[in-house]
Parts: sequence; structure tokens; C-alpha cells
Amino acid sequence: MIRSERTGRAAAAALRNLAVAAAYYAAGGLGLIQEVSVHGAVVTPLWPPTGIALGALLCLGPGVWPGIALGSLLVVATLSGSVTPSTFVVVAGNTLAPLCSYLILRRVGFRRELDRLRDGVVLVFLGALGGMVISATVGTGMLVLDGKLPLDGFWPVWAAWWAGDAMGVLVVTPLLLVLRRARMPRATDRWIEAGALLVVSAMVALPATRGSLALIYLVFPLLIWAALRFQLAGSAPCAFLVSVLAAVAAAEGVGPFAGRSILHVMVDLTVFNGSVALTALLLAAVVTEQNNVRSRIERACEELAEVVDHLAPGRGTAAWPPRSGNRLDNR
Repeated sequence: MIRSERTGRAAAAALRNLAVAAAYYAAGGLGLIQEVSVHGAVVTPLWPPTGIALGALLCLGPGVWPGIALGSLLVVATLSGSVTPSTFVVVAGNTLAPLCSYLILRRVGFRRELDRLRDGVVLVFLGALGGMVISATVGTGMLVLDGKLPLDGFWPVWAAWWAGDAMGVLVVTPLLLVLRRARMPRATDRWIEAGALLVVSAMVALPATRGSLALIYLVFPLLIWAALRFQLAGSAPCAFLVSVLAAVAAAEGVGPFAGRSILHVMVDLTVFNGSVALTALLLAAVVTEQNNVRSRIERACEELAEVVDHLAPGRGTAAWPPRSGNRLDNR
């Protein structure tokens, strides 16, 4: 009996790792569609596998790191066309970066619900911008040591590598955390407003990221709308849509990214996607935190009214209006 349970747990762990590896490899293929070359090194303005890796660690635990390593090995081997000792070093960097981010986030008490302002802050600055320094440093360093990159090209390639990895975390990880809590929609959900948000986002984001006019700032009212009305469930998909469209436009050199060098495009895209992620995550976290505080206050008032009513029957109900009467419903 014990042996069969252990076998079942081992099989489940193996399946989880294979699923993570498959998701990592598929996301890598999507990321390479919009690849750019910096000093001969292939980088992407948005690298989804890092978001897949950190999201898998946050949802499934550190036991899925072999799946991340396997997925990274498949991607690197496919990209280079061969497996060399330096390949395993790059794979180690790609695995250590999200694993270190996960450990740091767990250390500082990060909550996957992203229902506090501090959760959004640490995900941006520690999970994405801080943790992805490892993969960028290891990967770019190996290119220099292998003679595939001149020494004077280290920092431009490093910046592009780091930006792509960090943007993958900022854009994809929150979306995975939202999908983790997805449920069947109810009839009382705000279907009309959600549909309007989806339609308006598509209508505004596409010309804003590809048009010749400087309209890219128009996406921020959409993010504010999504965060205020739907919190992370609305702001994360909206930020994902905007960031993907901006990355595609940057890789093609159109819209606000036209006529700029690769380095300038990567810097502009990093600043833009970082601003999008900060707006979406932090505003959604603030709204969710305020809603939770209000709910706790309402519950405390109800409990106090019950105590007063128990001590002096009839007075507790008179002293505290019903919850539905004083609640500011944001729906």
C-alpha cells in the first residue's frame, strides 16, 4: 500500500514536471517568433518562459524545477542546434533565476492572491527585475566566454536579455495566478462591462502600438478601468494584451518604435511594459486590499452588533444598519 502511494506520488510529480517542460518549450517557441539580434546574439523583447517558470513554482512548488530545466534545455538546444557544455550552464542560469525569485518571494511572505500592495511591489522589483539578473548575467557571460559575443557587446546584450526575461515575469506570471483561481462565470457577473472592456482594449491597443501617431499612452486609462472594476482578474489580461502587442510592434519596428536602434527599442519597450505592469499590478492590489479591509470592518461591525443585541436585545439591530444598506458595492 505504501509502495503504491509512493509510486503514485512519483508519477504525479513526473507528470507535473513534463507539463511544465512542455509549457516552457511552447512558450519559448512563441517568444522566438519576435526575436531580434543584438550584436549577433538572439534576444526577444518579451520572453514568456520566465513567466511560465515562476508561475509554475508559485502554483506547484519548488519540486517542478526539473521541468523548468528540461524545458530550458529543449529551447536552448533548438535555438543553438547542438548541445555543448555551455548549453548546460545557460540552462542552469535559466533555472536558477526563477527558482531564486520564488525563494525570495516566499521569504518576504508573498501571497499568490496578489491582494496586497506589497505583493505587487515585491513581484515587480524582486521577482522580475531582481531575479532575472541571474539568467541575463549567466547567459550573456557564456556568450562572451564562447567567443560568440565581443566584450564590448556584453552590456547591450545583457540589458536586452534581462529586459526580455523580466517582462516575461511581469506579463505572464500574474496571468497564470489569475487563471489558477478561475471559476465558472455566474449569471450575476458583469458580462456587459467585461465585454465592453475587451472590445475597447482591442480597439485602442492595436492602433496605439502600431499607429504613426504617439497614442500609446491611451492604454493606461484601460488598465485603470480594468484594475478598478475587475482587480487583477481584469488588469492582468489587459496588461498581457497590451504588452504582447507592444512587443510585436517593437520587433517589427513600427508605430512608436519606428526608426530607432535596437538598443533604444529595447529600452523604450522595457520602460513601457514595466509601466504597464506596475499600473496593472499595483492598482489592482490596492483596490483589492481596500475591498478586503472594508469587508473585515463590515464583519467586525456585524459581530459587534450581535454582541450588543445579545446583551441588550433589540438595540444591536437598531445601532448598526444592515450590511446591504451601508455597503458601497463596486459592481
